[in-house]
Amino acid sequence: MDSLGFLLFYANLVSPSSGFSSLAPNGLLYLTTLIHNGSKNDPYLEPPILTVNTVLSLLAVDYPAHRLACYVSDDGCSPLNFYSLVEASKFAKLWVPFCKKYNIGVRAPFRYFLRESDEPPCASSWEFQQDWEKMKEEYERLCGNIEAAANNSTSFDLTGELEVFFNTECQNHPTIIKVIWENMQGLSDGIPHLIYISREKRPKNPHHYKAGAMNVLTRVSGLMTNAPFMLNVDCDMYANNPELVLHAMCLFLGSSDERDWGFVQCPQYFYDRPTDHLAVLHQTLFKGMVGIQGPFYAGKEADDELLKKIGNSKEFINSAAHALKGKAYFTSILSKSLDVVHQVAGCDYEHSSDWGKKVGFLYGSITEDMITGMMIHAKGWRSGYCSPDPRAFLGCGALADPAAMSQQKRWATGFLEILFSKTNPIFACFTSKLQFRQCLAYLWILIWGLRSIPEVCYAALPAYCIITNSSFLPKIQELGICIPVTLFVIYKVYTLSDYIRIGFPIDSWWVNSCMARISATGAWFLGLLNVILKFLGLSETIFEITQKLHQPRTPADDCGKDDDKMIFDESPVFIPGTTILLVHVSALAMALLGLEAQGGQGTGLGEFFCSTYVVLCFLPFLQGLFRRGKYGIPLPTICKSSALALLFVHLCKMSTISVN
Repeated sequence: MDSLGFLLFYANLVSPSSGFSSLAPNGLLYLTTLIHNGSKNDPYLEPPILTVNTVLSLLAVDYPAHRLACYVSDDGCSPLNFYSLVEASKFAKLWVPFCKKYNIGVRAPFRYFLRESDEPPCASSWEFQQDWEKMKEEYERLCGNIEAAANNSTSFDLTGELEVFFNTECQNHPTIIKVIWENMQGLSDGIPHLIYISREKRPKNPHHYKAGAMNVLTRVSGLMTNAPFMLNVDCDMYANNPELVLHAMCLFLGSSDERDWGFVQCPQYFYDRPTDHLAVLHQTLFKGMVGIQGPFYAGKEADDELLKKIGNSKEFINSAAHALKGKAYFTSILSKSLDVVHQVAGCDYEHSSDWGKKVGFLYGSITEDMITGMMIHAKGWRSGYCSPDPRAFLGCGALADPAAMSQQKRWATGFLEILFSKTNPIFACFTSKLQFRQCLAYLWILIWGLRSIPEVCYAALPAYCIITNSSFLPKIQELGICIPVTLFVIYKVYTLSDYIRIGFPIDSWWVNSCMARISATGAWFLGLLNVILKFLGLSETIFEITQKLHQPRTPADDCGKDDDKMIFDESPVFIPGTTILLVHVSALAMALLGLEAQGGQGTGLGEFFCSTYVVLCFLPFLQGLFRRGKYGIPLPTICKSSALALLFVHLCKMSTISVN
């Protein structure tokens, strides 16, 4: 899952019982904001304007500007992203004062200019109207400049500040670190530091995807500003609540057991998918975990010991040592530290160190936030849950169903990588300080991929029984039928009650229930196959970037019904779902035409009900068979699924013959 949390600099370096000093020397609280953009130099996957809005919303939060620094990681080494941030820094000089002057609630411009209901009490004043018109005009100019640059990105004039991007490739380039804006005068009401980072990448060096990028951000920020707190944000998740930092700091510093808090997690909500299954998880599972060691992330040591753990940069060792002691250690002028930070951003720096193993964001899984948070909990830290009103962050969900299914497959793959590794929660429960109930909560998430096995089996079972004229349920006139019916009704009423209690519409419960079946039998099942192939040495897992769409939506759009048409492509994730649908349609047709196997104990009403229920769950696939374009299932997918469905029917027939 994507990361949205405040993290202590040393939470994965020491345990809470190590005796570190105060986090706030002289009452000064420094915060580093780490923003990750993983786009492979492709403005179509992650439009730069999304990153720009995230940056602008964080630069404008209600927090002293001289105690805040914003670092943006560009893993695509894109001159377009750098150009967009430079343009954004110019607009920020107008936007940030405007937001703080009028106490603007939503400080991401692309959302603010759509929501008239969020205007401040002084909205009717002539001065505000003038400033508002100016801001809107400047923002439209900013968007126009970025859009024009994106349309002509292949003909970028790589001179001046862009010269460092000359002759660079996405996977082969040196370290690029640029201080886009520096609050040199240390003004509390100014604009926070803004730094651009593109870590070194070489074809022969593993870069560990997002975890590797976040570790570079951690080291660079540790040298340049060395704040004891870090805020990890994805590039498409803007700050929806300007007081979110203050809310999080209250959890870190406002409780009697504040020294035990390792990180504070903010729930991940989407403005274009307000009632998806993740929103339900936040209201149920995550809040329940607060009573144990806290929700997932979606001792003092001598310098020699730190050298073994965090690398051979003496400057960074000094910085980390000062952070562990609660002392300020930062460069007053950021540009003076650029010479030393290039070393810690190099692809060879982590050799012979514990980065990715015991320090920083851990490697070994493409869901780096889950494994890192679990290891922090295993050290004895607790985590907080920050869910203010209005919501702390809002983001753009995956563009459409193919991207959403790809994201589900990535999560299932990453979770299984953790489950079958030496860092799984069962080992951590017995060998570390991970509590038993916290272990169970982690296991509930990590077995998503394994759940696909019974999901696929139970999805196929009713069709098998109809084809073979057998049954797996008691007959309708038998008393035993009450047991499965009761269990089914109780489960459905229980899940429905969650939606009613949260305030979500009932139709979203049905949609999410169907998508849970589709994801489990498709994306999760392929995630399981990916892990099996990896362990057999036949394949390597890769980090797939899901496409984001910058399409402004009004509040009426957000609260309205989503388009009920599912989007398809030729991705393998749609083959299982199409196959299951064709199998059940074939089974029901065979029963209707009297073509099922002769003999047997006979198929009961329960099997027909279950088969019909499966067809209803996969109704978008049934509709996709008769639609064209992006809303229709591609012909190659239909052909592959038809072959698998015919094979299933044939095997069912053969099993009947062999039994007889």
